[in-house]
Amino acid sequence: MTNNSAGIPTDISTDFYLKNAPKKSVQTGDSNLGKDAFLQLLVTQLQHQDPTAPMDNSEFIAQMAQFSSLEQMQNMTSSIEKLIDMQGQSQLIQYSNFLGQSVNWTEVTEEQDENGDFITNTGTNSVTGVSYVDGSPVFLLDNGKEITPGNIAGISSTETATTNQGNALVQASALIGKVVEYLVDDIVTTAQVTSVSMKDGNVMYTLGNEDSIQASQFTAIRQS
Repeated sequence: MTNNSAGIPTDISTDFYLKNAPKKSVQTGDSNLGKDAFLQLLVTQLQHQDPTAPMDNSEFIAQMAQFSSLEQMQNMTSSIEKLIDMQGQSQLIQYSNFLGQSVNWTEVTEEQDENGDFITNTGTNSVTGVSYVDGSPVFLLDNGKEITPGNIAGISSTETATTNQGNALVQASALIGKVVEYLVDDIVTTAQVTSVSMKDGNVMYTLGNEDSIQASQFTAIRQS
């Protein structure tokens, strides 16, 4: 900084430029307000309202309506998640009909031939296991290869995969004799299904180790 003959600065330090001003950090909380937090906020508001000017009925009703709508949306989300999980387990049981079947499969690789076309692998193998990986079914073949339903071109064995069209108990009986992997307290256990039954409207699978589980606990199904 330089001064003139009167001792007055003739230039301005860059520290005073607006662009060099220190930035203020703004901290924000979670933008998602759950129903419990909303209700707590409403109760706190009622406890600290001005007694001489309390919240009018219309404002209170509007906030309660907002709370009710929020609760319904969260309950609906939970119900949809449970429905998706049930559908996935039902599909896993249906795909178990492929166990023991000999299937024709194709697979397009990322490799190219001399003409620049992608190389396609084909084969015929027996399905020895089925599981769900990232929400999609995966078939394990007797050669150790894993494929998806989109890779299956046809069933070559004389026996065709059947689909049980009866009630849930009839469909579940197709797993008797099959070996299943299931979760108990986040621990994967393997056992053979020995029988099925109905309890409180749910299909229960009795295993060779005397465990009794539901289909929602399955992580994989394979031949015995």
